[in-house]
Amino acid sequence: MEKTDQSQPKLPNQEIDYFKIAKILLSRWYWIIGALFGCLLAANLYLWYTPKTYATAGTMKFEEKKSELQDIGGLTMSADRANASRIQTEIIVLQSTPLLLNAIKQLDCRISFFVVGRVLNRTTEIYPNKPLDIRLVRFDSLNFFREIVTFKPIDKSTFSISYKNGGKDVRQIYQYNVPFSLGPTAFSIKYPGDIPQTSAFLFKLNAPEDFIGRVRGGFHAGETTKNSNIIALQETDSNPQFAADILNAIMKEYLNYDRAQRALSTTQMIQFIDSQLDILSTQVKGSANSIEKYKQSKKIIDVSSAADQAAGKAKEIDGQLSLLKLELLTINRLRDEVMKEKDNLEVNFTIGDVVQPQLTEFITTLNSLFTQRTISLKTYNNNSQPIQEINKQILQLKNDALNSIDASISLINDKINFLSNQLAPINQQIAEMPAEERDMVSLKRDFDINDKVYSFLSEKKLDAQISSAGILPGATIIDMAQPNLTPVSPDEQSIHKSSVIIGLLIGLGAIILIRILNPFIYDKETIEMLTTVPIIGVIRKFPDVIDEYSSQILAISRPKSIFAESVRSVRTNLSFLASEKTSKIICITSEVAGEGKSFVAVNLSSTLSLIEKRVILIAADLRRSKMHKTFNAPNDLGLSNYLANQCEVEDIIMHSSQEHLDFIISGPVPPNPSELLHTARMVELVDYLRNRYEIVMIDTAPIGLVSDAIPIIRMSDINLFVIRSGKSKFYAATVPQRISQEYHLDNTVIVLNAYAEDLLHSRYYTTKFTGENYGSRYYYYSDYSGYEGSGYYIDEKKRKWWDIRGWFGR
Repeated sequence: MEKTDQSQPKLPNQEIDYFKIAKILLSRWYWIIGALFGCLLAANLYLWYTPKTYATAGTMKFEEKKSELQDIGGLTMSADRANASRIQTEIIVLQSTPLLLNAIKQLDCRISFFVVGRVLNRTTEIYPNKPLDIRLVRFDSLNFFREIVTFKPIDKSTFSISYKNGGKDVRQIYQYNVPFSLGPTAFSIKYPGDIPQTSAFLFKLNAPEDFIGRVRGGFHAGETTKNSNIIALQETDSNPQFAADILNAIMKEYLNYDRAQRALSTTQMIQFIDSQLDILSTQVKGSANSIEKYKQSKKIIDVSSAADQAAGKAKEIDGQLSLLKLELLTINRLRDEVMKEKDNLEVNFTIGDVVQPQLTEFITTLNSLFTQRTISLKTYNNNSQPIQEINKQILQLKNDALNSIDASISLINDKINFLSNQLAPINQQIAEMPAEERDMVSLKRDFDINDKVYSFLSEKKLDAQISSAGILPGATIIDMAQPNLTPVSPDEQSIHKSSVIIGLLIGLGAIILIRILNPFIYDKETIEMLTTVPIIGVIRKFPDVIDEYSSQILAISRPKSIFAESVRSVRTNLSFLASEKTSKIICITSEVAGEGKSFVAVNLSSTLSLIEKRVILIAADLRRSKMHKTFNAPNDLGLSNYLANQCEVEDIIMHSSQEHLDFIISGPVPPNPSELLHTARMVELVDYLRNRYEIVMIDTAPIGLVSDAIPIIRMSDINLFVIRSGKSKFYAATVPQRISQEYHLDNTVIVLNAYAEDLLHSRYYTTKFTGENYGSRYYYYSDYSGYEGSGYYIDEKKRKWWDIRGWFGR
């Protein structure tokens, strides 16, 4: 019947139930356990198959050491290379290819030996062990056999060698201590002693360059604390002994390199002095021989005192001039090096105050900028802003240094000119002497000049040699590296912890994902969230298999089952609807087929007949009704025949085996079912049955598929909309409210059918029935969750031992 709705009811309040959330998550505890087990298994397999990496560490301290020999030498050594960026500079040096190559050469790595593991035939290096004594007969470091060779003993005199050649497997048999060739390489193998014939060793020839990537890739260095002069060095490798040995070799080779770099300037100075001494030595000897020959030829014993005095003055001035010219030569060399931006520039030695005092400072700063640019180029390219800034500073300092050098050259030239002017009158005096004395003085002048310069250079060379002998490296090894047999990778503890977390996330994520992707209604809280149409009851899912046509009416055949009790609960709540009417028209429909409306109609009609209500059940689904199969009746004559004026009411009313329960089947499928249900004969039929029966229950077609049920819905006293748990989608819950609003009905209620507690899909809200509508719009009912073990129902099935969901309901 059509009603006018005066007020729009509101949805009930729903609050989050945290206890229910816990029950939902634990409802699929075996998913979580399975995910945990799978992740732990994967973690253990990963740890089993992944090669282990080991790390060893050493410590070095950078400091300036001064030997007592340097104080004896008296030469000013190069400025300290330890400036603000020294740590970064030395780390780059430690990773440089020449230093690493020299360190690798210190190890016995010409031949590497391996064993084959049981896991995926993975080879493992056994350094430093050498199970075979292999002697290289012919080996070219640039062209040698590089493939892995497999050695297997056969007997005490022979063995087999296997290797790949051009992608093909090759196996040869050789004798011990007899040279054989593999490609360009020839070697022999000494008898290894008694070893099992099943043993197999792999070996490979190497060049030092083959280890550069391996060593550099595992090398790490950095300051122990900020702005300290101590660095920690670390080498990671799959072989802990190799990591320790190569790290120690790198530290030792660095000390050698640093000592050589510090001695470089003195070495260059000694080489320069030696080149000058070679020239002067010849000149000194030649001058001495010329004097002796001249004395013998002229029979001169010595020159006069006046000539000797003039020669002495000339000797002193000539010596100063020669030293100034030597200084001019060295400073010109420095000028060329500054122009070429050569690293490690040095001001080797000076005479008096001829060199500008700022020059040494300029050169030291310039060396520092060269080093800073080298470090920055590891990070930036040549066109980047930081490099451009450094280049500007270098250019400015080069200009300053060149200006200082030019000033020094000008000062030296001024002194040379001054001394030359002083020497001019002396040369005039000597020129006025007798020819024999003049020639003798000239010869002695050449000898004295060369001898003085030779003595000066010899003294400088001795000073440089003393300083070179006293040079100490600018670093000290504090801690030598030791093999560390505890792997740093893979980290077992971290991987196991991560696998547990990932397992929990996968298990819980699967539960959450299934809930998010679920489109179906499973519990009453979901319906209460979607619509204000009240739920009149929840019909439990029958635990056993039900026949397709529900020929066994379970509400009668299994009266003590929890299913029958839930049907009776719906029956009770129906009595409160349209209670003022002595005869009620109840229309049962759903959104789509398969939601159990006919099943609900049959069982609900049966329970109503048990309380001696006169009930008639009408199969008003004229398209695909199966009620005739439920009651085992022929479908030759039914509702469609009556509506088509082919028979009378009494002809279609049938009596069931259940007392007080009659039914009308649908009859043959008509071509126009919707039009028949809209005829006046349908109204006449309902009115006739209303006067004869207390309950007229009409099973209609799904309202979401066809409009056949609309006229029946509008004439009914109660409209029962069936929603099936796990079958009906969320949209189905909104259909009864839309129908009620469209046709202004207030007699629509919902029944949740085939409900079985499934916490996975249940709502985590609890409905709070408060407000003015409570009591008038909502009905008391139970879904019987948690009461299976109460002892009131005889068809209960024992809960399986692993199902922990029942723990929360007891």
